[in-house]
Amino acid sequence: MGLFGNLFADIGVDLGTCNTLIYVRGKGIVINEPSVVAVERGTRKVVAVGTEAKKMLWKTPENIIAIRPLADGVIADMDTTEKMIRYFVSKIMPRHSFIKPRMVIGIPSCITEVERMAVEESAQKAGARGVKVIEESLAAAIGANIPIEEPAGHMVCDIGGGTTEVSVISLGGMVVTNAIRIGGDEFNEAIIKHVRTVHNLVIGEHMAEKLKIDIGNASPEKNIEKVEVKGTDAITGLPRRLEIDSVEIREALKDPVTAIVEEIKRTLGDTPPELAADIVERGIVMTGGGALLKGLPKLISKETGVPVIVAESPLDCVAIGAGKYFELYNDIQRTRSIYDSLNG
Repeated sequence: MGLFGNLFADIGVDLGTCNTLIYVRGKGIVINEPSVVAVERGTRKVVAVGTEAKKMLWKTPENIIAIRPLADGVIADMDTTEKMIRYFVSKIMPRHSFIKPRMVIGIPSCITEVERMAVEESAQKAGARGVKVIEESLAAAIGANIPIEEPAGHMVCDIGGGTTEVSVISLGGMVVTNAIRIGGDEFNEAIIKHVRTVHNLVIGEHMAEKLKIDIGNASPEKNIEKVEVKGTDAITGLPRRLEIDSVEIREALKDPVTAIVEEIKRTLGDTPPELAADIVERGIVMTGGGALLKGLPKLISKETGVPVIVAESPLDCVAIGAGKYFELYNDIQRTRSIYDSLNG
C-alpha cells in the first residue's frame, strides 16, 4: 500500500526556482529536491530529476543537458516543468492509484496571467485532478502559522531563489503586495560578479552558494570570517586559489540586499495606517531561504524601525501553507462573513 492507502490527499507545492517542495497533510514535507531535470540532447528523454540531476549541472557529457526549468520564480521551460512535477508526484503516489491529487501551488504575485496559466497547465498535464494557485506570501504566512484570518495586519517577506515578495495580509486576503525578481540566485550572481571583477577569478554557482552560506552577511559583524575560494584565473585560464573575507561578501551583496530593503519600505508606505500599526506591534515575518542570510533580519529592522522575526523552518513555509490552504479556506470565509455583518 502506498503513502496514502486508498485515498490521496490534497498536496501543497512550492515550485521554486532552486528547489521544489511538496507537502502532504499528515505526512509533512515529502519532497525537497532541486528544480533540475537532466535530459538527452535531441530526444529530450528524461535521464534524471531533482538531486541526481543537480549533480549533473555543468558536468554533463555532450549528449546530456541539465536544465533548470524555472527562472525568477516562473516557468521558463513548460515541457520540462511538467515532466519534473510528474516525476515528483509519482514518487509519493501509490503505484497503481487511479485517484489524482488536488494541488495548491504557491506562485509569485509578480507573474503574468500567461505565466500563471502555464503553472496550472503544467500541473494538470502532470496528473493533478484540480489546481489552485495562490500567492507565495499568502502560502508562506499560513505555513508560518500566522493567524491570517484575523482582522489585523500581518506582513510577510518571502525571499525565494528567484523572487522576493512582500505582502500585508488581513482577513485571509492580500491587502498590499509587492514583488521583485531578486532572490537567492541574484545573491549568488552578485558574489560571482564581485570575485571576477575584483580578483579576476571565475567561480561557479556552487562556490558562490557556499560563500553565501558560510560567510555571507548583510550587517557588519565583530568577527571577520575568511574562507579559501577555488576557481579559474580569468587571464591565464589556470586553476587558482584565493582567500576572501566576510567584509568583501557583504559588499558584494549590497545591491540585491538594498533592493529587498527598499521593497519592504515601499510596501510599508503603501499599507493603510490601521494595519501599519498592527505590523509595528507584531513585526515582519521572514520566510524563504533568503531569510537565513546572516544579519539580514537585523538590517531590515534597523532600516524600517519594525521588529523582524524569522519563521520556524523558513524554507518549508510556502509548501506547508499551500498544503494547509483548503483547511483554512472555510474558516477564512466564515470569519469574513462575520466581520462584514458586524461592520454593515
